Amino acid sequence: MFFRTLLVWLKSHWGPRYGVHDVGRMTLRVLPTDLDVNNHVNNGVYFSLMDLGRFDLLHRSGAWATMMKKGFYPVVASETITFRKSLAPWQRYVLESKIVGYDEKAVYLEQRFVVDGEIYAQGFIRGRFLKKSGGTVSLAELAQMLDVDLSEVTLPSWLAEWADDVALPSTRSAAPSVWE
Repeated sequence: MFFRTLLVWLKSHWGPRYGVHDVGRMTLRVLPTDLDVNNHVNNGVYFSLMDLGRFDLLHRSGAWATMMKKGFYPVVASETITFRKSLAPWQRYVLESKIVGYDEKAVYLEQRFVVDGEIYAQGFIRGRFLKKSGGTVSLAELAQMLDVDLSEVTLPSWLAEWADDVALPSTRSAAPSVWE
């Protein structure tokens, strides 16, 4: 993924510019290193590819450069994916990424793996922004930094419920591994 990340970073300098709330699209090809023993994209690789899509969207929108200047960086808090069809060796596909909402702490994105206009897999992530100096970037700070109106997108209620359902205790709370 290191070389792909570098390639995405280089290509994002010359491609189209996006607004933070636009759909980002990048065309990719299934590489042999993406495959598992079933000769299709490994389920874990999808999450790494989704990282590339988010990076591309942030870079093309100008958000990445602004965040780096301020010492902010994104992290994934929760993610889920649903598979519909397999991506095969050397197959071309488009990875679409879009911010679909915010809650009081996080940003939510939908990402789709699309072949000829058809969704093959669809993932959702809940992400947060942290400060290199320590602490969390508030959504008010994020909105001001990116000069965006967070109310432009409305978080689907099912996605908010999902985030609540899969949440772990905060890092300041105990989280013992006890099986019932």
